Amino acid sequence: MPDELNYPIHQRSLDNGLRVVVSPDHSVPLAAVNLWYDVGSRDERPGEYGWAHLFEHLMFSGSEHVASGEHLNTLQALGGSVNATTWFDRTNYFETLPVGALDLALWMEADRLATLPDHLTEAGVETQREVVKEEKRQRYDNVPYGDAMPALVEMVFGPDHPYGHTTIGSMADIDAATVERAANFFRNHYRPDNAVLTIVGDIAPKDAFKRAEKAFGRIPSWNPRVRPPAVPLPPLPQVVQREVRGRVPAAASYFAWRLPERDTWGFDACELALSVLGGGQTSRLHQELVRNRQVAAGVGASAMPLIGGTSFGVAQVRALPGADGTEAAEAALAEVARLADTGPTEAELARAKAQYTREWLTELARFDSRADLLGAYATLHGDPDRVNQRLAEVDAISIDQVVDATSAFLEPGQRAQLDYRQEASDAEK
Repeated sequence: MPDELNYPIHQRSLDNGLRVVVSPDHSVPLAAVNLWYDVGSRDERPGEYGWAHLFEHLMFSGSEHVASGEHLNTLQALGGSVNATTWFDRTNYFETLPVGALDLALWMEADRLATLPDHLTEAGVETQREVVKEEKRQRYDNVPYGDAMPALVEMVFGPDHPYGHTTIGSMADIDAATVERAANFFRNHYRPDNAVLTIVGDIAPKDAFKRAEKAFGRIPSWNPRVRPPAVPLPPLPQVVQREVRGRVPAAASYFAWRLPERDTWGFDACELALSVLGGGQTSRLHQELVRNRQVAAGVGASAMPLIGGTSFGVAQVRALPGADGTEAAEAALAEVARLADTGPTEAELARAKAQYTREWLTELARFDSRADLLGAYATLHGDPDRVNQRLAEVDAISIDQVVDATSAFLEPGQRAQLDYRQEASDAEK
């Protein structure tokens, strides 16, 4: 594994609190702009579930000087790519475009930050509400196992925990989003002092800071928000199990655990352990259940890093067509127990670290994903330079630490289990 990386990182905060991170790279004449807002589904109050994601869409509905849809269409016409995403811990907006269009991208981002709530309309809210509903139907309601993640986070965290619901939220809450309430949500969370602007590309740091100041410097901050401190949750005290019967292609089981907060040694150790368990075709689950015993058609395991005190780990196994899923689930749990008892081998841990390194370097090689990582570490950890340190941090995890973490956090008796079973009429077809 390589030593610490040395991507250049320059930081400055504007007078209004906007943090600006710049990483110059003159390899190609492009620039990536990434705005991380420190608001995600964990910040939604009861009655607002899904509003952070709704606002991801509303941010393209038009502001004082930019008409609805014009942000996307204008930058794409100049050869840029534009998108946005919402997660438990953030909402981010990003563009990658020719460096000559950088000022335009910054101006458009600043215009909607400064003026969007005053230009929301009932028609715009209704349009984006229907877009979100259609997304829910396509990604959650009308696909096999689509409701797995909403069910698992509720089982693991509890419905009242900030992480106890997914970003798609509640359709009843989405329906309740009026123009006035949506504008208030914006003013509570979309502020310069609650954002990080990252610029990666063919530009000098001094020039980038000057452009950021020109675009964003006059926007005031307002309504400072204080988020309650996150309280880590202990592992689940017992197995929490739920069964879903329906029209699914095959029986499947999902197992989930509470893990330590992201980018701590405990989380890193659990993430490596889950990679050993189900990360690819060399993993234990694939080798034992798919190849050797041939009781499963597909397997996987991964860790979901979260900043609010507790993260999330999940493993899944899909049975062979026609099987009831019990044998596959029991075999998977046996592998989880074996890993929790003895930990990985040195070779398995080295392979997991090598896989992490490959994925990390792949992300940093691209301007857009590098900007996203820098924004993540500036927002969630207050230190974008950890992007350069992460490989060394992960490489320092010892096999003893992995053994300790798996036995503490990945015990089978501390799991949530969601089982999908086929309806009798489907299984008989």
